[in-house]
Amino acid sequence: MPIHEFMLTDEETALLPTDDDVRFYREHGWYLSNRLFTDEEIDEVRKGIEQFYAGHRDRRLPRKPPAVAYWEPEYGDVQRHNDYVHYENAIVRRILCKPLVGAVGARLMETPEARLWSSTLIYKPGRADEPTNVVPWHIDLHHWRVCTSENLVTAFIPLHDCREEHGTLSVIDGSHKWKELPLEEGDDETQHFASRDPETLERTLQRNAEYNNAELKKISVMIEKGKVSFHHCKTFHGSGPNLSGEPRRVVTIRLQDRENEYREFRRPDGEKARYSHDDLVRKTADNRPDYSDPDYCPVVWRESSPLCR
Repeated sequence: MPIHEFMLTDEETALLPTDDDVRFYREHGWYLSNRLFTDEEIDEVRKGIEQFYAGHRDRRLPRKPPAVAYWEPEYGDVQRHNDYVHYENAIVRRILCKPLVGAVGARLMETPEARLWSSTLIYKPGRADEPTNVVPWHIDLHHWRVCTSENLVTAFIPLHDCREEHGTLSVIDGSHKWKELPLEEGDDETQHFASRDPETLERTLQRNAEYNNAELKKISVMIEKGKVSFHHCKTFHGSGPNLSGEPRRVVTIRLQDRENEYREFRRPDGEKARYSHDDLVRKTADNRPDYSDPDYCPVVWRESSPLCR
């Protein structure tokens, strides 16, 4: 994409995080944005998502990596996770990955370039008794150990007002600054959180808080339609049950900084960790997965004038 296509309008520039906002993010590990999307944009995304659930794909993954989350109708009315929605749905890619979102992420990561890292479409059915609706405490970096950077950021984008009763995103304030303890024996950090034991994840949070002599300050982020919650890849977060009686619809867009690339990471048992990208992206000259592959990890913002201070 030519660099002029990353230029923002004056109105969009006014929506970027201020210096005080960036300082808040550094201190707390999360940030609630200004209104980055119009109602019309969010409604268009919702229509695209309904088409997605009805089976429409603008293009399909050439193959599904072993660890990919990919809900199919035969799985039933449980919480749905569909990775790579930005790849398979053109509306999501065009609207939710627009330069403004990348520019906000770049300001928070303090990098001159933000590339897409991954995306997931998430749907919580409006049933209070559905056990899969509860997302246990975890940090995103646990799944991304193959990244050289520990600076990635997740944008949590609800497609409606998202309140406590919807099971909105909750974060542990300031937890991104904690010194991290090793995981319990047998806990596989490369697995999706839904495949890990919730009680073990709860103990992991408690152990880390005690080790850091830190208060467990839980913040439930109330998000108006069109706003976005951003959190650091080392911030503990999760969400509660959907008590609203209506589906909770969210897309998460994760962003990587310019410096991020693949590194080899060995799990405690000696097995080499892998991320789903590793089976899809092109290879670098030295035969490593290329996390700047424009098909899967496109640049969504590159500064043409200084934004990061």
